[in-house]
Amino acid sequence: MITKSPFRPAWWLPSPHLQTLWPSLARRCPRPPLESRRIELADGDFIDLAIGNGDGPRVLIVHGLEGDMNSHYAGSLVARLAREGFVPVFMHLRGCSGEPNRLDRAYHSGASEDLAEVLAALTTDRQGPPAAAVGFSLGANLLLKYLGEREQPRTRHAIAVSPPFVLRDAMLRLNIGHSRIYRHYLITRLKQSHRDRFSERPAPLDLDLDGIKDFNSFDEQITAPLSGFDGVFDYYNRASCRQFLQQIQTPTLIIHAADDPFMFPATVPFEHELGPGVTLELASRGGHVGFISGALPWRPVYWLEERIIEHLREKLLR
Repeated sequence: MITKSPFRPAWWLPSPHLQTLWPSLARRCPRPPLESRRIELADGDFIDLAIGNGDGPRVLIVHGLEGDMNSHYAGSLVARLAREGFVPVFMHLRGCSGEPNRLDRAYHSGASEDLAEVLAALTTDRQGPPAAAVGFSLGANLLLKYLGEREQPRTRHAIAVSPPFVLRDAMLRLNIGHSRIYRHYLITRLKQSHRDRFSERPAPLDLDLDGIKDFNSFDEQITAPLSGFDGVFDYYNRASCRQFLQQIQTPTLIIHAADDPFMFPATVPFEHELGPGVTLELASRGGHVGFISGALPWRPVYWLEERIIEHLREKLLR
């Protein structure tokens, strides 16, 4: 089902780029007290979690590309979940917790097997599996892919924010206009993460990292060979979540803006592509993981966070 979002952007943040950039530049990121936990993966690598305290429903959070607890949506949502009676569980993708991961491969948009292993480990806890999972951007793609692949996912509810439904579209969109700002920033971060991973051991690939300027090159030369894909388009085809949406039975809310500068309007799936569990709440504006409203610039309303909390309250605390 596709529904029209009630979101209305702040008059002082009318463009998708302002919506996207404002929270990163202006929002203070709290660091609530959390306990660390390491999940050892079957392939010898690890995933680090940051977990809140309490006895309420657990909510797993999966960050976006090169994200971590300092991402503008992360610390604030974790703190808010704790105040609202939930137990936040923040999942750092491989190598994103401040320590390089052990294997040559890193995380990528289709690594749903990592999410599956984390959820399986959490299922053995006294509290059982997380009652809900929330994914942002790349993490949203990964979460939706996981839900569509498995007949019995280990979470009862899901929220996916600004998923790049078709990775090839995202790659092409980030080569156009002002969206190249995000491409430059993210590619720079990805290349530095690659350097960090091999700072104390030999790198498996002979690369000219400085010559890599876009996602097509990075994914062709690094992501695909290190993650077992037959080239960049095999990776994009197999990892994109759009093809998995029709199989999703789990109650899932997708929050997305048609003006998202990380993809084209035509990247948004049609209603017939959505599984029986999926509601796509589509806003005409909002940017990428933005969705900021409010009448005054010094009193912004972070509508996205309010919508997530509202939905989780309705599904888990009623």
